Amino acid sequence: MPSYHALGQIPHKRHTQFRKADGTLYREELMGLDGFSSIQSILYHHFLPPRVKKVEEIGPAKPDYVDFGAIRHRAFCTDQAPLGADSVSARIPLLGNNDVILGVSRASQSMDFFYRNAQAYETWYVHEGQGTLESQFGSLAFRAGDYLVIPFGVTWQITLTTSEARFFTIEAPSQIEPPKRYRNEYGQLLEHAPYCERDIRLPENLETHTENGEFEVRVKVRDTLSRHILDHHPFDVVGWDGFLYPWIFNIEDFEPITGRIHQPPPVHQTFEAHNFVVCSFVPRLFDYHPAAIPAPYNHSNVNSDEVIYYAEGNFMSRKGIERGDITLHPYGLPHGPQPGMTEASIGKKETSELAVMVDTFHPLNLTRQALEMEKPAYMDSWQ
Repeated sequence: MPSYHALGQIPHKRHTQFRKADGTLYREELMGLDGFSSIQSILYHHFLPPRVKKVEEIGPAKPDYVDFGAIRHRAFCTDQAPLGADSVSARIPLLGNNDVILGVSRASQSMDFFYRNAQAYETWYVHEGQGTLESQFGSLAFRAGDYLVIPFGVTWQITLTTSEARFFTIEAPSQIEPPKRYRNEYGQLLEHAPYCERDIRLPENLETHTENGEFEVRVKVRDTLSRHILDHHPFDVVGWDGFLYPWIFNIEDFEPITGRIHQPPPVHQTFEAHNFVVCSFVPRLFDYHPAAIPAPYNHSNVNSDEVIYYAEGNFMSRKGIERGDITLHPYGLPHGPQPGMTEASIGKKETSELAVMVDTFHPLNLTRQALEMEKPAYMDSWQ
């Protein structure tokens, strides 16, 4: 959540001399978005930020898309996605376009390198596991249900404290932020918003590293992955302040908006970005009109692809969908509850479902890895 925050030691005035105990200067770095016109932070380093010992190209980092085929609803089983090493190396892209890439990651170990995405914001929804997201801005302990929001250009590392972790990932070349309708002209979240600033967790425990040696930073930019070897630890920041930094929001802190009759999907919106939105389906009371139908009405995706990652519970409108499944309801087709699900919902008082939805305003492409996880009978579930 972009609000002012500061950690560590900083000088009274920006862009002025700030010296170490031995009289030498700390190195100031301004990290900002949109050419000095959007959110930014100022960091103070022990070492020169551009200082890199060795640079080499690892290879292309663009998803391998395939032909979509005949337009149809699709579902993918990610529960048995391959168990990989660290969180970044284990990530599998499944769906994407120029505005967003959606994927999953099953990690079995902590990262032994550092990572920087210089072309996109990253949001990691933690389905299982816990650990710490560490960066030059400090540390953020995470647990199941957390959305980890990491801006462009942040150098970070995930350390696991469990034997395994599972993530649903959202990568976008635009800022991830609370919807504008939830905020006043000063950026403060309003009373009708389903969460407030108290629910946002900010970096803490800034630990300054001054070790020398060889430290690997993998940098993603221009759809290519590069390896930078530094002769110093990248988390050498002694202090910083500003509005740009990683932050966490937990899905359990999303307060559902309910009504007498079924509410439309925008009431579940959690974040917005360029050409897509992120929504959270959480446990909630159903509609309380005496003739209410809790299951959603059929609706047509006239100009939006809808993706849902099913995390926990029994999703009331879906048959044959399991924990960890992903559904894709594309542009140009109506969708809604499968046969019998509307009738079965009548009289129900509440739901315990937990899911993350991403609605895109341009069509999504499939990767080869998505085809390997597809549940081909899903389209037939409306028969």
